[in-house]
Amino acid sequence: MSEAIQAFPLQWPVGWRRTPSYQRTSAKFRRKSSSHDDRLNVGQGAERVYRELRAMGIAESKIIISSDLRLRLDGKPYADQATGRMDPGVAVYWSDGNQQRCMAVDRYDRIADNLAAVAATIEAMRSIERHGGATILDRAFQGFTALPAPESWWQVLGLKGPNASRADIEQAHRRLIMDHHPDRPGGDVEKAARINRARDQGLEASNV
Repeated sequence: MSEAIQAFPLQWPVGWRRTPSYQRTSAKFRRKSSSHDDRLNVGQGAERVYRELRAMGIAESKIIISSDLRLRLDGKPYADQATGRMDPGVAVYWSDGNQQRCMAVDRYDRIADNLAAVAATIEAMRSIERHGGATILDRAFQGFTALPAPESWWQVLGLKGPNASRADIEQAHRRLIMDHHPDRPGGDVEKAARINRARDQGLEASNV
């Protein structure tokens, strides 16, 4: 597992599209409970992820759940922390033999539900293997091969962290795009796209 991948703060995988905040929805993942509020908390969502990956033979030491959650000393998230103002996205990275895998979800408006969605996806994919489709399963998981170590948007923009203001984000973007815009001498299309993507991610995060 690459040391560049950290559990905190959220490191969204390079090239994965983010879900705009206005498109996020409430999920219906629930825990078995007789109480009125039976929604999952983040600890339960994380445990579902660990359980599904353990069933695939992946040791917990090979798993990183990356999010904006505060972590305990053992690296796992506190179960009952307030998450209302956090980025709800989660990215799960793990080592499967020589392969580095990742799966990221930000479709739902709660971190716990996005964790449960990752777990449910892995469970569904494992069912392929149970029905004799081991080769199909391997091919399916190839689509989740981890790309190079993710960059955080604030790192791309040269900012100190994810709490930068919208004004700081815009200012950093203007400064960088002036040097790398493809219409300028020495400009670079890929670098400009990377800078623009970082700005968009930063502005999106500031609206969460």
